[in-house]
Formats: sequence, structure tokens, C-alpha cells
Amino acid sequence: MENFLLPSAPLTSLDEYLAGDGGLGLAEAQKLGPAGTIELISRSGLRGRGGAGFPTGRKWSSVAKAEGTHHYLVMNAAEGEPGTFKDRALLRANPYQVVEGLIIAAYAVGAVEAFIGIKASFEPEAAALTRAVAEVQEAGICTDCQITLVPGPDEYLFGEEKALLEVIEGRDPLPRLFPPYEHGLFATAPQSGWESTPGEPGHPERHESNPTLVNNVETLANVPVILARGADWFRGRGTEASPGHVVCTVVGDVVAPDIGEIELGTSLREVIDAIASGLPAGRQVKAVFSGVANPVLRGDRLDIPLSYEGFAAAGSGMGAAGFIVYDETACMVEVARAMSRFLYVESCGQCPPCKLGSGAITAALEQLEAGAGTESDVAGIGSWLGKVTDGARCYLATQERQVVGSVLSAFPEEFAAHLEGPCPLPRPILVAKLVDLGGGVARYDERQARKQPDWTYSADPP
Repeated sequence: MENFLLPSAPLTSLDEYLAGDGGLGLAEAQKLGPAGTIELISRSGLRGRGGAGFPTGRKWSSVAKAEGTHHYLVMNAAEGEPGTFKDRALLRANPYQVVEGLIIAAYAVGAVEAFIGIKASFEPEAAALTRAVAEVQEAGICTDCQITLVPGPDEYLFGEEKALLEVIEGRDPLPRLFPPYEHGLFATAPQSGWESTPGEPGHPERHESNPTLVNNVETLANVPVILARGADWFRGRGTEASPGHVVCTVVGDVVAPDIGEIELGTSLREVIDAIASGLPAGRQVKAVFSGVANPVLRGDRLDIPLSYEGFAAAGSGMGAAGFIVYDETACMVEVARAMSRFLYVESCGQCPPCKLGSGAITAALEQLEAGAGTESDVAGIGSWLGKVTDGARCYLATQERQVVGSVLSAFPEEFAAHLEGPCPLPRPILVAKLVDLGGGVARYDERQARKQPDWTYSADPP
């Protein structure tokens, strides 16, 4: 299979990139014009690779057609989904293709400026982007485009598109109420529950909402190749509803955790084997999570196709194609506790049901895991799952409900066992928040276990 996202070796110069198909996508976009470029991306069927899988062409079209004097583009490079490393892999391997995709998208929606939100801790990736942007501008490929890298905090919500805009404007990653295409960067239009960016004294100018396009790194990496090779070429890969390739991360109880480019439609079993060499001899897949954003898949569902529609039919979601695999030695109550605690401490607290509910669910799971839980703890979990999403302005509370609720439904026998006594499968579970990945070795953020609900860190693990 030909890779068109992850090269076999990292590209270290613009000349090396241009020696291949580099630059052809931008040239084609300029030939087609903004409307023609959006139409081609729409025909390709490209779906956003940030997790939701929304049709990219439709998203571009809504921003391009939205009213407002200023349009902006934001690239989301604040990758923080547990079990996911694909954006960082792309930026390390070929930042030039990502930057070309960003330039094409900005051109298509008429953006006056582009911003890249990236975690300050992603130093190699930020350096690669800075180098690529500088070389592209020095080469005269994009002399009039202004691209600004904005380093941000390590919080999970920095990757949420509405919170991402807040960070770019100099505030904490607290999600806004309205989506970026309705209420974008530096907006002066008043909206309920949000503080506008102040205009000039007296506000003599008209109020603006500044529609803003937010795209993920991998989404934009696909764009130059689609423009260069055509929509039909792209649709010739993958499935009808999920065309193309996707960059997958596979970690957990596998032989060699890694990242790889996979054609959509491949079975999940093949993905685990091809990227991570499967499980050690004698071990069986018990559960697979796509980050902490979707319901669990039991080990007997590994033959589902890697596609948005395939995962939906199985009652889950493909998310950002970052898969955390657990074998039969893992306690699912402890896994649910670790994931619930991650979401609880990462919740910003703007929506009380989310913060209070995820905290109460985590506390009940801690009681069960310690062997001190009761039927009322299980009932309390169920009660909170029904209302944790009330009034939510982002997806985090839904993740809490889906992840914990699905584990409770898929593994009821393990919850029952914890009501009878201590955990039958005692084993520490570390949330797979990746710091680095390569060579078959995954390095997780061990500080996450010490993170507190106010985003500070305790001195010792809990």
C-alpha cells in the first residue's frame, strides 16, 4: 500500500518535499479558485480526522459563505486524546505537507490570517512547523500569508475547538458556547455567556462574528494530495462513506505500540496486528477503546471495519483512530475508574453537572475498585450518567457517559465481582496519555495521575 501521509523517512527540507508532489496541490487550488477548491474537497469525501468525522468540504463551505468581514483559519495541533500520537507523527515526518494544506484551506475560505494552536510541550513538532513555514515563505510560495504559532497549556481541553480559540486570544482553555463557524476569533459580536473581544472605544465599527475554520493536522495533511491527484483518486481508497487513509495509533497491552498509515475499511484486528504486532503469545484482546471519547468495544468485535460507519454500526466511534488495547489481565472497573478520573480532572468546571457528575462517578468507581463499594454506588453511577451532560458546552461530559456507561454494560460481571470483595484482577492502569511514541515503545505522562481537578498537581500519586 502506498503511503501518502506518512513518508518512509522524515522530510527535512522544502526542496526534498517539492521534488515529489509538494506544491502541486496549491497550484491546482489557485487554478480552480476558492469555490472550485471547496467543490473538489467536497467531492473527495474527505472527513475530518480530529475525531468527529464531519465532511471537510461542507465545513469549508459553511465558513466561506458565512457573513463577516474577517474570516480566520486555525489548525488544531493540540493533540491530547489518550492513545493518540498521529498528529505529532505527521508533523515530525512531513510538516511541509501540513503547511501546504493549511495554506490551501486558508485560500479556500478567504482567511485573512492563520493560526496554529500547539502545546508548548510539543517542542520537536513546533520546531518542525516553524522551519516549514519559514522555508515556504522564503521560497515565495506564500509571501502574503500570515501564519502564527500559538503555544498553549497541556490541558486536555486545549484541543477542544472552542477552547482553542480562547487560548489563541490569550485566555485559559475554557470552551465557548458557540462553534467557531458562528462565533470565531476576535469576535466583537455580543453573545450570551461569552465575553467579546473589545473593539475601539465607543465601538464605532460594526459588530463582527469572524467565522473561523478549525481543522485538525491530519485533515489538512490530506488536502494537498487530494488537490494534486484528484477526488476520484482519493475515493478509490477506503470505503464509500469513509474514503482515503487514516493514521492510526495502537498502544496498550500490545507487543510493539506504534503509529501507521492504514487504508480505511481494514478490519480492526488487522490494524492491531499490522501496527503493533498484535498481543503477546497466549494473550487475548479483552477490550479496545478509541481514546476516551467513545464506547468500549469488546474483544469479540475486532472484525469490524476501520471506518466511521463501521464503528457506528458496532455502537462506538472511530474517533481520532487512537486505539488503547487491553488484554484479559486488565480489570475493566479499574480501566473505567482511570478514564473517569482523567475526564473529571480535565473538566473545566463551567458546567456543574459535568464537573460534579464526573467527580461523583469517579469516587464511586474508586470505592468499587477498593472492594468497599455497594449497590448504591452502582446506582449512583447510573443516576449521574443520565444527567452529567446537562447543559454541556463541549463533548467531555458525553465522553464520561459513553465510556463509563459502555463499560458498565459490556462487563457487568466485573462490577458484580467488585461488590463481593477486592478486585479479582489487581493491576495498575495508567491512562495512555502519550508523551512520546516510536520504535515499539510508548512513553506515557506519569504526572497525569497526580493532576487535580483544579489543574494543579499534587506532590505524590493518589
